[in-house]
Amino acid sequence: MANPRSSTPTRFPWVWVIPGLILMGAVITVFAIRVTDEEIGPTPAPTSAPDGMVWIPGGTFWMGDATSQDGDAPPHRVGVSGFWMDATEVTNARFGKFVEATGYVTVAERTPTREQCPDADPSELVPGSAIFAPTKASLDARTWPAPHPPWWQYIKGANWRHPEGPGSSIAGRENHPVVHIAWEDANAYARWAGKRLPTEAEWEFAARGRLDRRPFVWGDARPGADGKYWANTWQGVFPERNTGEDGFVTVAPVGSFPANGYGLFDMSGNVWEWCADWYDRDYYPSSPKQNPTGPVVPVSLDNGQPQRVRRGGSFLCADEYCRRYLPGTRDKNPPDSSANHTGFRCVKDAK
Repeated sequence: MANPRSSTPTRFPWVWVIPGLILMGAVITVFAIRVTDEEIGPTPAPTSAPDGMVWIPGGTFWMGDATSQDGDAPPHRVGVSGFWMDATEVTNARFGKFVEATGYVTVAERTPTREQCPDADPSELVPGSAIFAPTKASLDARTWPAPHPPWWQYIKGANWRHPEGPGSSIAGRENHPVVHIAWEDANAYARWAGKRLPTEAEWEFAARGRLDRRPFVWGDARPGADGKYWANTWQGVFPERNTGEDGFVTVAPVGSFPANGYGLFDMSGNVWEWCADWYDRDYYPSSPKQNPTGPVVPVSLDNGQPQRVRRGGSFLCADEYCRRYLPGTRDKNPPDSSANHTGFRCVKDAK
């Protein structure tokens, strides 16, 4: 009988451990993927509403629009967490309080530098902003005498205080959305107010107002159906004549049209609204499924400039040229650009 103390001990079965660890890792990975991909659901408002803001409960929705004019907005599932959002675009009155408190000078009120405008005549390096000027012109860019559309003019002295240029003012327009706002200006206001600019995903989720995959922020009815209008956009022949059938030829006071399902006004038309994201036309297919914030590194576009996302369209959106007043469509502009159809609104995180 063999001495048990002198016999060879049984080896630990490592041959079974490695496959076991692999299997365990696979299980953990699958579980992690399920947790990561779990759709975000709506959450109730955590506190009483900040002044002028409404609660957007968050959730998962189909972001984008298959009919986008630039093909840069393929529909895809995205989840966003709840947040507060300004019920209206920031008005002249509210922006004026910011300027009074801080002494802030907007981009349109500053003298452009040679670095910003390397090809400009020195006499043209004066503060100003872009203003739409109705004109009879082709919509075919190949016929334009300049790279930009002929209905845009750089007007010296145009800014948020003087929306149509020298001699104009915002007196009596305190409840109009502030315009001639560059991204830098909007971001500065948001920080002063203890808020921030919305991400593109947050903006679209809020704009849809619980109407997932519907063409308009109000549903399915086309503008003008049965003589009804739900937003301030263009009627008539663009860019020659806006007939103003919706009640307005240019910018309308905030809240002039019905609110969407979340109680937000003017999420379609009136003025463009800046978002926090850098723009990349190829971002959607690779964006995170939850709370995307746009490209980390800006992509150079026109004239080698990176651009920020704008959403919502404006009073200049015409179906035959710019149909970007639809909730799933996108636009972009350099962050130092301003015009008389561009403003913003803010959001605030839940504590």
